[in-house]
Amino acid sequence: MFQLNGKIAAVTGSGSGIGKAVALLLAKQGAEVHLIDLNEEAVNTSASEINQANGKAAPHVCNVTNQQQVKELFNSIGKIDVLVNSAGVSHVGNVENTTEEDFDRLYKVNVKGVYNCLQAAVSLMNKNKSGVILNVASIANHVGITDRFAYSMTKGAVYAMTLSVARDYLHEGIRCNCISPARVHTPFVDGFLKNNYPGREEEMFNKLSKSQPIGRMAKPEEIAHLVLYLCSDEASFITGCDYPIDGGFLKLNN
Repeated sequence: MFQLNGKIAAVTGSGSGIGKAVALLLAKQGAEVHLIDLNEEAVNTSASEINQANGKAAPHVCNVTNQQQVKELFNSIGKIDVLVNSAGVSHVGNVENTTEEDFDRLYKVNVKGVYNCLQAAVSLMNKNKSGVILNVASIANHVGITDRFAYSMTKGAVYAMTLSVARDYLHEGIRCNCISPARVHTPFVDGFLKNNYPGREEEMFNKLSKSQPIGRMAKPEEIAHLVLYLCSDEASFITGCDYPIDGGFLKLNN
């Protein structure tokens, strides 16, 4: 089950975190994976790990906010069976202290970047009347999270785009779903704690971990397992859905 032999997958944000874990797992399951990231060193490292494990991977340096770059890259790949939109950035702030610059930065990566990749991939998938898209959204789609104004805005847009693409291509053989993780222990979290709570990293890490009823953050590999399922043929009856993967955050946080 959950084999992707013969499939061609594109994963954005695959230089680290969730995107890297997804790319490694899809390759392990037989897909030829095209890794897309802005960080050349990181994406090359991810691709090397796959190739050294006898998988198939090709690294690509691409700015997902640049539509022309994205179109040229996807057209050069030629055929895409699976697209995972994982590239994203975060910001801490409420509506008053979120600057226009920060707002625009998050919009460009988290919303326009997803749009650019959706547009480029769907045009290829539509030619073959088949394809699977998985967007990484957030629990911020569903609940208000303190000091995440701009981030919540962008992830709500990702959720809405997921439903729109799923509906518009329902009869074209293209499935589109999203997942909504709670906190995941990625390099971003470590960097955030180091920059904002120097000397208190461990204390704040434990505090953030306990905000999930399960008592810890998710591992990127745990997120990747759900992505694999939704991108596999075993999930062929699923489209237009959002899957929380949150350690009980949405339903059990009383």
